[in-house]
Amino acid sequence: MQVHVSIGENHRFELREALLVYRDNQSSFISRHEVTAGKDAPPTLGPAQPLTVAFIESLVRSLGGSIKAEFLPANILAKTDRMVAWWTPAGRRQMFYENSEGKAAELNGLVFPQPPLVWRVSNGELNIRALGENKRPEGSTKLAVAPFWNLSDDGRVCTGTMRRPESASVAAIHAWERGFYESAFTHANVGRLTRHEGGFEGPWTELARKRKRFPIETLIGLPQTLAQFVRGMGF
Repeated sequence: MQVHVSIGENHRFELREALLVYRDNQSSFISRHEVTAGKDAPPTLGPAQPLTVAFIESLVRSLGGSIKAEFLPANILAKTDRMVAWWTPAGRRQMFYENSEGKAAELNGLVFPQPPLVWRVSNGELNIRALGENKRPEGSTKLAVAPFWNLSDDGRVCTGTMRRPESASVAAIHAWERGFYESAFTHANVGRLTRHEGGFEGPWTELARKRKRFPIETLIGLPQTLAQFVRGMGF
């Protein structure tokens, strides 16, 4: 029996090798087997062979062979095939508020000064932190709480109906930013967002009165570094 898979018109894959995974409650073991496929017989596995570094590297190269190289602009901080982290300097963005209790309704649709931010997309999730200085951060830079509704303690964005790109490519970062700002800020998920005396709405109400910059001095600093944030580590 011949076993093969066809993809499009240019690729024809045949069953050549198999990896078997053995597990108990604490560990795993993987064996590699050559596969023999006859015309009139089902495929059979050859003797188990140990995995080698050379085989794993070859497999990784073949799986990633279709991934195109990306040019990294200056705002990119870190990049893997499933994760991208970048920063944005202080600026101005339109924001939309929609709260069931009617809070901050007068702020809906206004343009606000923004603090410098660090963004991280990994496995379809968006995390955001703020920066205490308006410059590109380094690995040891300490981060701060991003002063937005819809964020959890770890900086993860509750996306809800937010339009999210499907990739963590460099080309998708503008779509991630646009999706975040164009979604409705509906609720606060943490005990406190800033040091501002006005609570959750205080900073943004004040900023709506034509302040030219976000008051970085009101941000709540964290012991978490940029390196920890990029690696998905807490503090």
